[in-house]
Amino acid sequence: MQKNNDKISFCIQRIYVKDISFESPNTPEIFQIHWSPKIQVDLNTNSKNIYKDIYEVTLCVTATAKIGENTAFLCQIKQAGIFNISGLNDTQIARYLHVYCPEILFPYVNECFNNQISKGSFPQINLNPINFNTLFIQSLKKNNNNNKTTN
Repeated sequence: MQKNNDKISFCIQRIYVKDISFESPNTPEIFQIHWSPKIQVDLNTNSKNIYKDIYEVTLCVTATAKIGENTAFLCQIKQAGIFNISGLNDTQIARYLHVYCPEILFPYVNECFNNQISKGSFPQINLNPINFNTLFIQSLKKNNNNNKTTN
């Protein structure tokens, strides 16, 4: 439920890159190997309240491409946004911070990711779409199970 007599408001104030890291430790030798990498992608979201109804949400994606035991590249991007969210209860705000805001940031991460990879002279790799709603629900279930085992 929303708060009493509050108008629901959601506004993007700013979207920005907070941090970018790209490493290619095995160049130029890696370019001589047939390109058939195994890619591992790790994803994390963080949010913090910076002032009243203003929140910063950060989507961090780390991708590692390996050919055998050799690391072709490691790319980490922290894409952030500042969002104004008001007129919602805590549960609804949590859904915005962990689902809707990361969904907005994800295309920016994907673009930045491919930009870094191509500058490293590697073929572009599109990140698969992510269902942030499913991840949010899984996180809630995990937290509920952890709370049951600690009580």
